[in-house]
Amino acid sequence: MSLTITQVDAFTDRPFSGNPAGVCVTEKPIPADLMQAIAAEMNLSETGFLYPLERSIEGSYNLRWFTPAVEVDLCGHGTLASAHVLWSEGYLKADAIAHFNTKSGWLSATKKEDWIELNFPAQPVTVTSHVTPQLIKSLCCGGNIRTVTKSDVNYLIELQSEKVLKALEPDFDEIKKLPVHGIIATAPADSEEYDFVSRYFAPAVGINEDPVTGSAHTSLAPYWQEKLGKSEMIAQQISKRGGTIRVRCALSDSNTASDAEKNRILISGQAVTTLKGELLL
Repeated sequence: MSLTITQVDAFTDRPFSGNPAGVCVTEKPIPADLMQAIAAEMNLSETGFLYPLERSIEGSYNLRWFTPAVEVDLCGHGTLASAHVLWSEGYLKADAIAHFNTKSGWLSATKKEDWIELNFPAQPVTVTSHVTPQLIKSLCCGGNIRTVTKSDVNYLIELQSEKVLKALEPDFDEIKKLPVHGIIATAPADSEEYDFVSRYFAPAVGINEDPVTGSAHTSLAPYWQEKLGKSEMIAQQISKRGGTIRVRCALSDSNTASDAEKNRILISGQAVTTLKGELLL
């Protein structure tokens, strides 16, 4: 038995930057333990597994994502990479919309020239008063925190400046003890080219620092929209590899808005294929 595996650098327009993801397209489902084993073998922050759905929307696939350690419910760069493979390898025509059935509901991807736009559910944050010494200790940032907020899965912490954010040397063992997947650390951007910058630390799911995290921007986008008064923004994740993300908030409280229009974040990025091969099983 053999399976084709493709490695894609997501949220970048050049190889060896952005966030690498594995993508495995199969004709039918494969066992979860095999997907986990392949993800561990690839040793990337996430590997996506997808197969076409019959009797459903045209261009629809079931999609699951695995880190080397666990399955996750939502992954931005893994979805971007999967959509890129569907178009670049001829599974879908360039003008077709990719639809994904996932643990976070239906997601979609649309090709817009050399960018791919993802339609994701928002994960808004709220200010929390439960700021433990362990949380402060885990980031090793002293008194440079402006606000501490929290979503259902992550802390989102705004720091005083991009300089402070770049200098962070987190204690990953301490972060792993927190009752969340990880910490999104963010700050206003120094450059006029970007609206905000961020880093993401998630050792609890096997990723000390994620190079570029699309799903984190489902929290970052509404957070910065409220602070900056803008619904469309350009962000940079300032990990060692780095990456650029365009975000647009499509949040609506209108009773006339459809479910697809309510509480959505549109996340756009570019992607390049860097590796293709056969897994011999």
